[in-house]
Amino acid sequence: MPTDFTNSKVINKLKTILKDKGMKYTEQRAVILEIITQIDEHLNAEEIHSVVKKKYPQYNIGIATIYRTLNFLEEVDLISSISFGTDGKKYETNQKTHHDHLICTGCGKIIEFLDPIIEQRQEEIAKENKFQITGHTMQLYGLCEKCSSNKKGEK
Repeated sequence: MPTDFTNSKVINKLKTILKDKGMKYTEQRAVILEIITQIDEHLNAEEIHSVVKKKYPQYNIGIATIYRTLNFLEEVDLISSISFGTDGKKYETNQKTHHDHLICTGCGKIIEFLDPIIEQRQEEIAKENKFQITGHTMQLYGLCEKCSSNKKGEK
C-alpha cells in the first residue's frame, strides 16, 4: 500500500470518524474511500468493485462490502451520491470544492460546473427570504450533445 494512502487527509478523517463511533478501521474501507477520492469520474458500486478487483485484488472485497461501505461513507459525509432512480447511485468525494451537475438522462454522463452568477443569485434569494443556506446541491437533467443529436436523428 503506498505511503500517501495511509497518510492522506481523507483517510485520517475516516479514522477519526470510525474511532468516534467506536468502529474498527479496516483497509477495505480505506481502499474504497481512496478509489472515490482519486478517480475524477462519478462511479457506481459495480464500477468501484471493478476498480478494487483490478487495483487491490489482495483485499478480496466483495460487492456487499462495497455497498455497506458506500452507505456508511455517505452517512458520515465523506462522499456524496447522485441518484439515478432504478439505475442506482453514482458516488463522488466530498473533498472537492463546491460544484453543481448537469446529468444526461440518455447516457448517464455527468458534467460538473460552477457558475458564480447562479451562486450569487441563490444567496440573494436566501437573503430576500431571511434564510441562511448551510449547503446545497444542484442537479440539472437533460440530454448531452451526443444523446441530443441521436434523438434528432431518430425523427
